[in-house]
Amino acid sequence: MGEFYKAVRVSDHVYWVGAIDWTIRDFHGYLTRRGSTYNAYLITADKITLIDAVKKPFREEMLSRVASVVDPGKIKYVISNHSEMDHSGCLPEVIELINPEKVMASPMGSKTLKELLPVEWEITVVKDGDHLNLGNMKLSFMETRMLHWPDSMFTYLAEEHVLFSQDAFGMHLATSERFDDEIEDAILLYEAATYYANIILPYSSLVLKLLDRVASSGMEFRAIAPDHGPVWRKNMKGIIELYGQWAVQKPALKTVIVYATMWHSTELMASAIAEGLAQGGIAVKLMSMDEFHRSDVVYELLEAGALVVGSSTLNNNMLPHIADVLTYIRGLRPANLIGQAFGSYGWSGEAVGQILKVLSEMKVELVGDALSVRHRPDGEVLKKCFSLGTLIAEKLREKVTTV
Repeated sequence: MGEFYKAVRVSDHVYWVGAIDWTIRDFHGYLTRRGSTYNAYLITADKITLIDAVKKPFREEMLSRVASVVDPGKIKYVISNHSEMDHSGCLPEVIELINPEKVMASPMGSKTLKELLPVEWEITVVKDGDHLNLGNMKLSFMETRMLHWPDSMFTYLAEEHVLFSQDAFGMHLATSERFDDEIEDAILLYEAATYYANIILPYSSLVLKLLDRVASSGMEFRAIAPDHGPVWRKNMKGIIELYGQWAVQKPALKTVIVYATMWHSTELMASAIAEGLAQGGIAVKLMSMDEFHRSDVVYELLEAGALVVGSSTLNNNMLPHIADVLTYIRGLRPANLIGQAFGSYGWSGEAVGQILKVLSEMKVELVGDALSVRHRPDGEVLKKCFSLGTLIAEKLREKVTTV
């Protein structure tokens, strides 16, 4: 083990013993420009407990951090809050090494671990509302199904007011700083919002229910310890409020225009629509898919009210970049959007109709008429594009005041 890896104290009896992944740049299609962390936590109670583990290649880093506090063989309990492989990948080797008294997971966590890993040990199931006595301290468990896997759960250490929140309240951010008050607020906000948009967004209705449960539980927080990114010890209230705000998905006076173009005709249309929106008092984010990543688009959509999508037609289809981003957005299920489709074509022109089909499947409220033009748009077509922008601006203002 690398003796230079050290644990970081979170509270009197809780240590961060995770790993930093400085190089990861893709997480299930989500661009992680700043890398990530895989957070594991050690509780030095009478019954020493490990909360979650790390991705398999980082096993020795985690064990080294544990060893800087206690002999890993003294760990009595291992708790899996979330069985996804970036938190469970090294569990078989770790459990074989330390031979704990118990390995615990939620009912679905037990099932999922057995399906994902070569599990040769007994898993003790802990249910919603169960408690675990650590001798001088006690843990309680709250199932958080589909936030963001069926197995997910929270673990709460009452004596030190620490919530181990698995993937909730996390972010993909590799830093040498372990706490929110050590990192610039702008970076925290951007990465937390990007994480919510790309991971948590489809489960927003469940987030609202969970926040109500947390608020009525009587739990107090001195730290919220997620499985990715920094530990929250300063602005716990702020990140909880942001989750509530994002989960409501209230439309805002902002439009995201996403497009792909072959010979700049669709780009000219996008620019005219954007100008109509801007002159209508709407903030606009104009995003060419030759320059932006799909996860950037979803970040921008998190606090928007309209989505307008354009594509040229290639071989009777929308351009591949647009098919890619629409598939990604559709899976994340953003709500309360208005929008429309546009594009140019050479001889067949199927792209606009295909975009409309996806927008309809996403329950985007269509405004005005789709715009499709053969070859290069002339002045009259660009006027129609501008007018579409002003119409969307008008409808978006109406929607924002009523939702």
